[in-house]
Amino acid sequence: MNIDLDRLAQARAQWRWRGQGRPPFALPPKPGQVSVWDFPRPPELVRDTREIVVRWGAQELARTRGAWAVRETAHPPTFYLPLADVQRALLRPAAGGSFCEWKGPARYWDLVDGANCLPQVAWTYPQPLAGAEPLGDCVAFYAHDLDCTVGGEKVLAQAGGFYGGWITPDLAGPFKGAPGSGDW
Repeated sequence: MNIDLDRLAQARAQWRWRGQGRPPFALPPKPGQVSVWDFPRPPELVRDTREIVVRWGAQELARTRGAWAVRETAHPPTFYLPLADVQRALLRPAAGGSFCEWKGPARYWDLVDGANCLPQVAWTYPQPLAGAEPLGDCVAFYAHDLDCTVGGEKVLAQAGGFYGGWITPDLAGPFKGAPGSGDW
């Protein structure tokens, strides 16, 4: 994998908010909450042992207590589930890809069950950058069209078509992805 280190450094340097201080518009956390504005940039990978369940209609796609939560300033965590805990037969490679300045090149996946298909609803990092190696054997899901829970709590999907964070009641925002949040 060839990576232009200058472009990578430029992409990493663009972010104003890096978890060292909350902006004036950040919501104060309530008891039992954490502020996404306290999450660092570059993001941190944290093992999350709460039970995570992902369902597509009546079908269970995944169940794990061994996810990685990627926590980055202004974002609700994105949960990466071990592929061993996912119904891999339902995943089909999708067209396209993207690149994250922290995690590397992403590969997208469709969910397919007979005639039913959810396009580009999951992604992996088969060759993660240094620091993101644990994600190499994991998959993340967009929550928009799925039923996802973390520790029994229903997840809300992060706004925007690109971001894959999962909003749970233990988080205080606002969250990147909403209109006007592009420079956060």
